[in-house]
Amino acid sequence: MTIHFPFQNTYSALPANFFARVAPTPVAAPRLIKLNRPLAIQLGLDPDLLSTPEGAEILAGKRLPDGADPIAMAYAGHQFGHFVPQLGDGRAILLGEVIDKDGVRRDIQLKGSGPTPFSRRGDGRAALGPVLREYIVSEAMFAMGIPTTRSLAAVVTGEAVMRETALPGAVLTRIASSHIRVGTFQFFAARGDTDGVRALADHVIARHYPDLKTAERPYHALLAAVVARQAALIARWLLVGFIHGVMNTDNTSISGETIDYGPCAFLDTYNPAQVFSSIDEMGRYAYANQPRIGLWNLTRLAECLLPLFDGEQEKAIEQAQEILGEFPEKFTVAYNAGLRAKVGLFTARDGDDALIQDLLDAMAKNAADFTLTFRKLGDAAADDTAGVRAEFTDPAAYDEWATRWRTRLALEPQTPAERKAAMDAVNPAFIPRNHRIEAVIQAAVNNDDYAPFEELLTVLARPFEDQPQFAAYAEPPLPEQRVTQTFCGT
Repeated sequence: MTIHFPFQNTYSALPANFFARVAPTPVAAPRLIKLNRPLAIQLGLDPDLLSTPEGAEILAGKRLPDGADPIAMAYAGHQFGHFVPQLGDGRAILLGEVIDKDGVRRDIQLKGSGPTPFSRRGDGRAALGPVLREYIVSEAMFAMGIPTTRSLAAVVTGEAVMRETALPGAVLTRIASSHIRVGTFQFFAARGDTDGVRALADHVIARHYPDLKTAERPYHALLAAVVARQAALIARWLLVGFIHGVMNTDNTSISGETIDYGPCAFLDTYNPAQVFSSIDEMGRYAYANQPRIGLWNLTRLAECLLPLFDGEQEKAIEQAQEILGEFPEKFTVAYNAGLRAKVGLFTARDGDDALIQDLLDAMAKNAADFTLTFRKLGDAAADDTAGVRAEFTDPAAYDEWATRWRTRLALEPQTPAERKAAMDAVNPAFIPRNHRIEAVIQAAVNNDDYAPFEELLTVLARPFEDQPQFAAYAEPPLPEQRVTQTFCGT
């Protein structure tokens, strides 16, 4: 049987130093555990064929589909602030690119498909737990409308991988509008390869920002466009309580998508300094630090582009600083607009930002659950205040704030029902809570039981609907269920 992928590969047509040609390493006994059928159709693929044993072999890297041009991409990166001149795809192989039903070029990449020249002594494999985590969280982010890579399939390999102990091996098929990162630019800049930087920039403009081809200064416009997308993306993260966990430059996508769901997590109780990642010992990538780190990463991109800006370095730096200077305002505008929507304000007035900050301060002091507080605020807009008051250890702290909130709401014409509907459309009832993800992983790893995985995906596909039959999934963890650390998937 031949399973056809309509590949049109452009990245593998770039110069040879952009990647290494390498095929996936075959695995013993691949078994499909999840196929994202709607996404397969969107990509122009046949989900019925992908669901066959032959399809599972392709999704595990055991056989190549027609037209594939498998490569591991080269990139560098700052990891927790320390520069590593060569990283690259150490356990991921890009099979090729397809044009989806909307005319968007999408990468099809296997993650966990065996060693590459960039594996740095690693085995190039992935354990089942991190594969399930990335599948769950990336698809939840998509359902919440946040730009993200997607998950097409998860396959168990029939082989164990050795970490602290032997774990089931798995492969994730990841879909992205591209896998080009800030670190990809750093790879060439670190080598003084200005031609490589230019070729990459031209490729990115053609692929992601085609309107910039005719700009007077296309490379300046490219930096400005990436700054704008990252500012908007990080604002969206904060508005749903998402902590990426490992915001290295090699995990910062040029397309503006969320990429690399390693030790990621969502807030339960609101704490701006919250860190879950076991490797983030200094809190560099804490929840509230993410905008600052986003700008730091973009500054590293700007450094790579300086030779394309101006032959005189001081002028180039000045031009880059001017563009980077737009990030704080772009982030703040997006974040504050999102917060206003979360509390049911349809217009911006003086005092709104302070009013909302007072709510966040009260939430932090009173151990209020981030997601449930905002969701129940929609009920409070319709005069059902019992739920949101109960989120605060001292309900009087909410009452004091709510008096001012209601005074502000009275200045707008919406009915309580209209306001609640609008708030419910931006405040998810269901997020991928850390303890739920952990329970799914344990059921799969220990018992080969994927029913909890399937049910969690069902719930998270409709995050803004109440789904009474799944009400328990909205609840925060009990004290003994709390997940205090998440771990990188390598």
